[in-house]
Amino acid sequence: MVTTPRVLDTEPVRTLDAYVTNGGGTGLDAARKLGPAATIDEIDASGLRGRGGAGFPTGTKWRTVAANAAASLPATVVVNGAEGEPGSFKDRAIVRSNPYRVLEGALIAAHAVGADGVVVAVKESFTTEIARLLAAVDDVRAAGWADGISLTVHEGPGAYLYGEETALLEAINGRPPFPRVAPPFRHGVEVVADLPPDQAAGVGAGDIELAGAGAATPAPPTLVNNVETLAHVAGIMAGGPAWFRSVGTAATPGTVVVTISGSTVRHGVAEVATGTPLRRVIDEIGGGPRGQRVVAVLSGVSNPLLLADALDTPLDFDAMAAVGNGLGAAGFIVLDDSDDLVAVAHGVSRFLAVESCGQCTPCKQDGRALSEVLERLRRSSAASDDLTILTDRAATVTDGARCYLAQQHQRVVESLLQGFPEVVAAHAAGASEEVEPYLVAAIVDHDGERFTLDEGHATKQPDWTHDDEDSGAAPADHIDRDAGPT
Repeated sequence: MVTTPRVLDTEPVRTLDAYVTNGGGTGLDAARKLGPAATIDEIDASGLRGRGGAGFPTGTKWRTVAANAAASLPATVVVNGAEGEPGSFKDRAIVRSNPYRVLEGALIAAHAVGADGVVVAVKESFTTEIARLLAAVDDVRAAGWADGISLTVHEGPGAYLYGEETALLEAINGRPPFPRVAPPFRHGVEVVADLPPDQAAGVGAGDIELAGAGAATPAPPTLVNNVETLAHVAGIMAGGPAWFRSVGTAATPGTVVVTISGSTVRHGVAEVATGTPLRRVIDEIGGGPRGQRVVAVLSGVSNPLLLADALDTPLDFDAMAAVGNGLGAAGFIVLDDSDDLVAVAHGVSRFLAVESCGQCTPCKQDGRALSEVLERLRRSSAASDDLTILTDRAATVTDGARCYLAQQHQRVVESLLQGFPEVVAAHAAGASEEVEPYLVAAIVDHDGERFTLDEGHATKQPDWTHDDEDSGAAPADHIDRDAGPT
């Protein structure tokens, strides 16, 4: 565990003066003295990996954005604060604790990749975080930290896909949060960012020029990093790569902010050294299981069920991958011997089936079929061919997928079938009693002991409405209807 927090302050930092008194701004000063290329070298040497997803090397991402710069228009830095992964509260905790560190990291990134603007993208429902960010932006501007770089806070929708980086850029540009194929370093936000909303809504992803030397009319790229990643940047530039690497593992240096929820004695968020065993984190942050033993853990809804025999896996991207799982956003939903794993899998499946945008038909249709079969299994009222359907649809749900959501669905379902066949078989045979639904949804808040979840998600339909009945249409089916003039 870590005794000296690096990005999650133990007490909220309320003013820029308080942050500066404790060393804030040192990293930004160092970056400006070093210059863009040397700043990227420092981030590269630190070994910082993005604190979310697959842990992509931050220095490599920055270097790629810089290499795809356009001659006429600067890049944009987008801070992904659209935290909606079930089981994760770390980015919101960091912003509540100290938004100045996040803004400092974002300004360092803007300096390094030649950006003239920073957009902090959060959900419009994050009222506490928005208030803290807006006040911090005013303070940073008044202090002259921005130095010609625009700073804005974008309040976006509540959809899960808003957190996917390409869907995030679509939403910033005034369109629905639907993932696209081109990555941010090829397809950014600047080209249509200044259009009126009615026109921006009608500009499809295929109408945007691409960034890069090979493009006919090169457009500016966008750098997207999440809140925690950029908070680490400020510390790295202040303390240096060796300081950052003095904690953690060689493969995943530094610290990671972990969220523990589910069937534990208490829920919480804490910063720990990477390499700390998951079991220790569950015990020390969560107080251990409420029941007799931990039977499995969900790393959000982005990875398969982690079985109890892997609980001593270190919190390291490579170590988690070695056991067939992922560190992701380090948001762990703990399941004990009182939890029904079929109900849990149904909860995950329903969440993903609802949140699928439907641009990729198998993701939406096969995803809904998976959810429906798992619901019948949860009720112990499965049809004779339901297990075959479950296996078949899990195999096809990823066909043609343009984002990772379908793979998430596939991995969770297959891990249930492979890890808990006896539980599945008992429900399929009607030998287990019907169990209550297990709510899988985003975290709304933390009262100091336990998290509250978005209970409204239980009534959200696959068409993204809360109507009594689902229309049968996918959200993506409304693209043409909602589009403005092209």
